[in-house]
This record gives sequence, C-alpha cells and structure tokens, in this order.
Amino acid sequence: MRIALILLGVAAALIAPFFVYPVLLMTILCFVVFATSFNLLLGYVGLLCFGQAMFLGLSAYVTGHILKTTDLSLEIAILAGALVSAVLGAFVGFVAVRRSGIQFAMITFAFAQFVYFLLLRSEFTGGENGMQGIPRSELFGIFDVSDTLTFYYVILGMTALAILLAYRVIHSPYGEILKAIRDNEPRVESLGFKPERFKILAMSISAGIAGFAGGMKAAVYGFATLTDVSWTVSGEVILMTLLGGLGTLTGPMVGAGIVIVMNDELAQFGEWALIAQGIILILVILFFRRGVVGEAGAFFRRRQARAKDAPAGKPREAE
Repeated sequence: MRIALILLGVAAALIAPFFVYPVLLMTILCFVVFATSFNLLLGYVGLLCFGQAMFLGLSAYVTGHILKTTDLSLEIAILAGALVSAVLGAFVGFVAVRRSGIQFAMITFAFAQFVYFLLLRSEFTGGENGMQGIPRSELFGIFDVSDTLTFYYVILGMTALAILLAYRVIHSPYGEILKAIRDNEPRVESLGFKPERFKILAMSISAGIAGFAGGMKAAVYGFATLTDVSWTVSGEVILMTLLGGLGTLTGPMVGAGIVIVMNDELAQFGEWALIAQGIILILVILFFRRGVVGEAGAFFRRRQARAKDAPAGKPREAE
C-alpha cells in the first residue's frame, strides 16, 4: 500500500507541470523542503525554532550573491548557501540548546531578528528592495535550465534528494537517539549520551536543509527579499507542519502544499489570506491535533484493527 502511494505521488509530480503552473509547483516544492527541515527539529527532537526563516532567507541571499558575482554552477551556489545556513544553525544551536520550550523559541527568534536587520543594513542584499536579477546558471556547468519546464524537474530532483536526506537521518541510529531525547531527555543523559551535542547537530542539519530550500527559491524566482527572513515565514512553516501532521515525514509536505495553494487562491483578498490561516490553525489545534496525515493514518489504523477483530468475533456470536 505504501509503495503504491509513493509511486502514485511520483507519477503525479512528473505530470503535474502539464496541468498546473510550473512556478506554483516549484514554490510548493521549495516549501516542502523548508517544512521538512522544521519538522526534523520540532517533530523528532521537540525543539520549537521560531526563527527557521533566517536559514531560508540567508541562504537565498548567499546563493543569489554567488550566482550574480561568480561563474559557479547552480548546484554549487545552492549548496554554498545551504552550508552557510548549516554553520549558522550550529552556532544558534550551541547557544540555544541548553534551554527548552518557550526559552529556546525566544532565543531563536532573537537570532532571526538579528539576521533580519543585518541583511537589511548590508549593501550586497539591496536592503528593502531585495536582491534583484539573480541569474539561473547552468547545472553542473553544462546543462541549460533556463526553460521553466526543465527547471521544474531539476527542482523536483533536488526536493527528492532533500527528503531522502531527512528520511535517512530520521531512520538512522542517530534519529532514534533524537526521538529518545524528545521523549525523555534525562533518561538519555543517564545512559551516557550528551543530548546537547545531538541537538546541536540536529539544528545544523535542519538549518542546512532549510538553506537548501532557500537557495532553490532564489533560483526559481530570480530574487531574494527580506520577506524570506521575516518572522511571518517562520510562523507560516509552523502552520504547514501542524496542518500536515507533526512528527510524520509526509505531513509537512501535505501541509506546505495546502498552505501555498491557499495563499495563491486567496491572494486577491489581501489580508483575508492571513485571517484564513489563523482560523485553520485554531481548528487544527482544537480538532485535528495530529494534522491531516496523522488523522488519516489513525483512521486507517482503526479500520484495520476492526477488520482484524471481525473474523474473531463471528464464532463467539455463533456460540
């Protein structure tokens, strides 16, 4: 069943640009990667980073600057942006992981605001106007990706690589330790592990994946703006993760798709898009705490349990 769903999803992603505007699809893919990075922290480590946008936005500026000022190929520029974000994530983690809960969230928010104003005052970023005219260089120095349809498949491939990386981290022995830290950190520490080291590395990996998404986004749109670094984007990725399903690999992907499509459809109504997001977040917290994917999974598990119990119940009724 799971393999069939994966194959169906792959097939849908391959034919989607022939039916849906490719730039909208690429935006969804960028935020799928971004939401996956956030879910790695909150869903599997229990760390609420309220500054995830600083990694997305910083990488977008770094990627754009490299593409504008050098002849490096596209993938190197994106990886360089992701590396810078990963280093920043390790530094933020080193300072913040000794705290938890709201204290951790506020420390990351403070760092995000510092990065925001630093980029606002820097000359190479373009300030309030953002970094415009980012060129789309060749992939590996030989493949022309100027065509929108071709570039969609490049972004799709990059998204698949980022998701595979997250999957490998989550389902590795290291990922098991992260989940143990989330569930009972004192117990993990009593076994001889140092939770701070694991959380700092998780923060760096999460920031690197978020930076990868930021580099992709800068290449898709050809510009980077301060909006990518703002606290509203950090709040939006929380909504995506909770809406899709916290602690599930596919949940943030579904949540990102829903939020981006909703924003696109409600853009003509201005502030009503934000009001709709707030209403949805309230409804999810009150009635769908496991998110769309989590609730769907729980529903199918209940049905399977009933199906298994049904044959065993018939003989008793006959007696």
